[in-house]
Amino acid sequence: MSSSKRGSWGNSFTFILAAVGSAVGLGNAWRFPGLASKYGGGTFLLIYFVLMLIMGVPLLMMEISIGRKTRSGVIPALGSLNKKFQWIGWAATTNAFVIVTYYAVVFAWVILMAALSFKFASMTGNSEAASSLWATSIQTTGTTSGFLSISTLSLLALLVAWALIYYCIRNGASSVGKVVKYTVFIPIICLVVMAIKGITMPGGVDGLIKLFKPDLSILKTPNIWIDACGQVFYSLSIMMAIMFAYGSYLPEETNIARDGLIIAFSDLAISVLSGIVMFTTMGGVGMMDKISDSGVATAFIIYPQAIVHLTNNGVVNAIFAFVFYLCLCTLAIDSAFSIVEGVSASISDKYRIDAKKTTILICSISGIISILFTTQAGLACLDIVDYYANSINLVFIGICETVAIGWFFKPKKMLNEINRNSTKFKMNSTWFIVSIKFVAPVILISFFIWNIYSLIANSNGIYGAGDGYSLTCNVILGWSMSLLVAFSGLIAFIIEKAKKVDKKYIPTNWDDIK
Repeated sequence: MSSSKRGSWGNSFTFILAAVGSAVGLGNAWRFPGLASKYGGGTFLLIYFVLMLIMGVPLLMMEISIGRKTRSGVIPALGSLNKKFQWIGWAATTNAFVIVTYYAVVFAWVILMAALSFKFASMTGNSEAASSLWATSIQTTGTTSGFLSISTLSLLALLVAWALIYYCIRNGASSVGKVVKYTVFIPIICLVVMAIKGITMPGGVDGLIKLFKPDLSILKTPNIWIDACGQVFYSLSIMMAIMFAYGSYLPEETNIARDGLIIAFSDLAISVLSGIVMFTTMGGVGMMDKISDSGVATAFIIYPQAIVHLTNNGVVNAIFAFVFYLCLCTLAIDSAFSIVEGVSASISDKYRIDAKKTTILICSISGIISILFTTQAGLACLDIVDYYANSINLVFIGICETVAIGWFFKPKKMLNEINRNSTKFKMNSTWFIVSIKFVAPVILISFFIWNIYSLIANSNGIYGAGDGYSLTCNVILGWSMSLLVAFSGLIAFIIEKAKKVDKKYIPTNWDDIK
């Protein structure tokens, strides 16, 4: 698609804000602190930083550069490298579509908690009431039964969530650029306010020390490396079609090497800031041992208990609760609409159809599907789908993308694109190429094998067996969905052949793009 027909970021700063907004999501606010607590605070931070440098930064720059060079979403963008690579783009697009169907529901739950934050005013010191507020509101059973029972509050919040998502991306890069000026800075302000409050609480400094003090004995634990790798991978929004789309809106003069570093380290900084908030607050109320690596449990069950013990003034606690959930809302919405934008750009560029109509269609279909997660079985379904979409599918896509580009294309060409407008800082050739060809594929393949082995060896292929999840639900929501993602390109090819639309799009060769 030519740049003259395509939306674009107003300037490099707007792109950075949009990319940071996409990268910084709920995983930064709750999963990062949870993993830091699980793996000795400073030790996890150190490993996360190292993996961010050796793997995250090169992959991020790679996707942005392909997007800018091809001016296309992920399917045609990868097709420009080699027509056979389009199926990888289809897998990334399909998996991103799956992710947004349940991510929107989590966003809806955050909206719901923000709306209900006034209830904390009457819960001072009442941990039981605070921890049950969310569960009572969504009326969840935590089992994979009850598909016909829908939570009215969750459904209403979901409608609000999808309305906000569509509003933010209704005009593509133009409307996104206007929104991110607010949604990126609001959570930072909220986090700074909460961090100051946490540090000034009795026990807050102890929490801060625990966050940054390393426990080097944990370095020998294999899971810390796997989880840190996964956090880097998911946090930067790579392998999800997003950065291809965002890169495709970039002006030619953009300095990708510089901007990629800014995005990555902004993501890291906000993750650390979120960790400071969580550790100091939980330390301040004597609940340091309650931090969980389950984001849902931390945000909706555990943290509310901390909120009602912040002060003896219920109104102050309620205000703090609203600030916290407003922060989560702004973190969630950027990530949610960026996923939709990645899917929309991929499909509209592939078939040369109107981007706005594509966005409406995607929001409508995924919105209908997401109702599944507002049923009484919704939380369990979400847990299953999230595991397979992230721990299985996303890693598989990462393997395919890095192997295809590292071994069946010339990474040097992408490096030239990354450094095209760089003067002071240039992406190092060894750093980039070794990462794409060797480091990233080895890490991701190891991660993938470990996940599959653990799932089969420990629970006979049933994720959540200990929580009562059935084999049937794992097959329908997990394994079948993963197969659909992996073979979505083949399915699309068959449909194109049957409908005789296979010639509507012919990938432009990378070397033919000026």
